[in-house]
Amino acid sequence: MTTTPPLAATLRRIERHAGKLASAAVAKMDETLPWFRALPADQRSWVMLVAQAGVRSLVEWLRSGGTIGGDSQEISDEVFAAAPRALARSITLTQTVALIKVTIDVAEAEVNKLAAAGEEDALNSAILKFSREIAFSAARVYARAAESRGSWDARLQAMLVDALLRGDAPDAVASRAAALGWTDKPPVSVVVGLSPGGDITAVMHGVYRAARRARVEVICGVHGDRLVVVVGGADDPKLTAGQLAACFGDGPIVVGPAVPSLDQASESARAALAGFRAAPAWPGAPTPVAADDLLPERALAGDPDARRMLRHDAHGVLAKAGGGLMETLDAFFAAGGVLESTARELYVHPNTVRYRLKRVAELTGLSPLDGREAFALRMALSLGRLDDAT
Repeated sequence: MTTTPPLAATLRRIERHAGKLASAAVAKMDETLPWFRALPADQRSWVMLVAQAGVRSLVEWLRSGGTIGGDSQEISDEVFAAAPRALARSITLTQTVALIKVTIDVAEAEVNKLAAAGEEDALNSAILKFSREIAFSAARVYARAAESRGSWDARLQAMLVDALLRGDAPDAVASRAAALGWTDKPPVSVVVGLSPGGDITAVMHGVYRAARRARVEVICGVHGDRLVVVVGGADDPKLTAGQLAACFGDGPIVVGPAVPSLDQASESARAALAGFRAAPAWPGAPTPVAADDLLPERALAGDPDARRMLRHDAHGVLAKAGGGLMETLDAFFAAGGVLESTARELYVHPNTVRYRLKRVAELTGLSPLDGREAFALRMALSLGRLDDAT
């Protein structure tokens, strides 16, 4: 025995007027929504398809009894399946809600023409329920689009960070960065630390939130147990790294030197990674710490850039300056940092030793009177002499 579906007479009327109802909805959109009028013709045609699919789905929904649950989600989702996914990127969720509202308003205005005698209130109630289903369906469409975009962005960022770590060609790096909306605001620096673990997307979202608060732009990626963050527009990269520190796991956070643009960011990444590997050799290092402050440890760990910088900026400068500066340093270190003992060893006045040590600090930026910087100077002298000998 077959049963007559609810609102059977009304359903037949709606089916006959489906095309006119969709056209009326689109005409109302054009009349009341200025941004809709500005859409390209292809996107307006997609909206027309969605409106027609909406009317068809309303009919199916009414034919199934208009119950919440069952196949209602599948029916409402079919409305947006009529348009390509690109529409979700062209029209915002707020605009989609406005389109739905206009369509529902038009449908409600036509209730008296569409409903059979005595079925007006039932049709009105059904339209309101169906509009809720459509609103939920729109939210699902945009949520899926956001998840898809988020996953793609995460992969693209990981590829970009990997390219920086490998030192790929600047053009390849720039094209990937442009796809992510990177503005390349100077200066640019790379920060490396341990990842806090857990879901990678959640880790990256934490970095984005911290970056917005710090008013800088970032690109980040998780490589193994390391979190690598490219920071743009930070006037003080070390200070900004401190603002991002909560996004990292326990352990050292190393900040690479600032460079003018993303084209040179491989240099900053290389220094930051070398510093991260060498940081355990300095247990008392601050967090975050600049990669250039870890030059001695990096040199011990075999970093050729650190060896070159120490040899050139310290040993080479002192060798070129002459004036007994290197001999004074050797005697000062041998005397355990005692000025008077150094003066006796060199047969000079202690003030002469003070002057020479001050001159060393001016030329190299490293003070022999500071324990940490004295360590870097001793390392520089040793490396320079080893290279000279070979």
